[in-house]
Amino acid sequence: MTSFPLWGPTYAEMRDPRRLAAEVRRQANALRMSDPEHVLNLFNIHWRDAADRLSMFQIPSAVSGVAANILLLDGGSFPSGSLKVGPAYAILMEKELQDGIRPGTVQVIGPSTGNFGIGVAYVCRLKGYRARIVMPQGMSPERYELIRALGGATDLTAGTEADVVLALERTRARYAQRPDCAVLGQFEDMANYRFHRHVTGQAILDGLAAWGLPRVDAFVAAPGSAGTLGAGDALRQRWPDVAIAAVEPKECSTLYDGGGGQHVVEGIGDQMVTLIHNVYATDFVVRVPGAQTLQGMELFNAPAAALASVTGLEADAAARLRGKFGPSGVCNLLGAIKLAKALDFTAERTIVTVATDNHDRYRSVSQAMARRLGGAPDRSCYARWHEAILSLDGADDVLHLRAGGHHERLQAMKKATWTRLGASAVQIDAMEDQRFWDAEYARIPDLDAQWEALRVPPRLP
Repeated sequence: MTSFPLWGPTYAEMRDPRRLAAEVRRQANALRMSDPEHVLNLFNIHWRDAADRLSMFQIPSAVSGVAANILLLDGGSFPSGSLKVGPAYAILMEKELQDGIRPGTVQVIGPSTGNFGIGVAYVCRLKGYRARIVMPQGMSPERYELIRALGGATDLTAGTEADVVLALERTRARYAQRPDCAVLGQFEDMANYRFHRHVTGQAILDGLAAWGLPRVDAFVAAPGSAGTLGAGDALRQRWPDVAIAAVEPKECSTLYDGGGGQHVVEGIGDQMVTLIHNVYATDFVVRVPGAQTLQGMELFNAPAAALASVTGLEADAAARLRGKFGPSGVCNLLGAIKLAKALDFTAERTIVTVATDNHDRYRSVSQAMARRLGGAPDRSCYARWHEAILSLDGADDVLHLRAGGHHERLQAMKKATWTRLGASAVQIDAMEDQRFWDAEYARIPDLDAQWEALRVPPRLP
């Protein structure tokens, strides 16, 4: 593998890969499967496939039980198998621009619960950096295996998904002040927000056109880092009345009511308000039972014939859904269903959400579930789990944030956490104003111009 330290796409090219030089795009497409660790795969960090089709699919009403259109962006289509590789690349790109880091001079540190860490390890592999991922020790084994297969080291803290603050504290104590380390902070770095507002936001707009739908009425995303929720700001520029909803496990309802606790939904529910969460732009919090997300994951990974049988779908439609969901994607889908019911959305309304990754990195979770069941799920299990989805109630566990001082409560939680982790109270206070977020977003053209001036021209195979 050949490494190009200052190489990779601009924000504009990730937003629309058709802006790439034709030969770069052709070669990158050819290398998607044949050589996934070739550096040109950096140019596959976008929401489109090799044929320029958007990586988005629709949930049939027979599955969701609601009349509203529910569209999901398929984050598993990204290099490394998760959309988290996009923020990992964007944060590293900005570190190269602003801090002058280069391969061989620093070790890259990525605090994570898994998918972002895999993305960091992947981007570092392609660009020639050493990577170390600081993460809880209780995640799915596949996550550690993928990081190590990409040459990344791990530094494991106690706990599971809900204990990511421990990983942040260790990062700050061990690595943040070291000149030979560069921390990629997905929870606090605005490049994560910029990526999703610019790239994911545009993908949603493009998806509407592809599906022939006039507008987005709601956007739903579970905050791990809360980067994905940044796409909501792009939608609100187009439709000021769009509803933005954050989803979290009922067992760890931090945003809903300040609650904590362990849960099983890997990738979300981190017991904090992240620094890059634009809380004043979030309208709702929706709680979803963690166990139901795992059941939903198993349902959507069922043999196509079984899924078709319990939902009434055609076999080919069932096959298109199979394996598309990890637990956080199911949590997003269940949150979208609950919100559609809470807001009485009809067939003229559209909700968009995201599947962060696919089922392939949760096989051990499925195996553990089968052991608890005493064997692989059967049709009666699938039918029961689908009935639970159809029976979701929109009258409970949906909190409206624009009343009762909830925005102020969340902002105070953010301030308490992040001042302890070294952030500026002045900066956090400024985040109460949408102009702060708009100014951060407005930096993209200048960042792109700097990157175009510095990056190395491609060396094609």
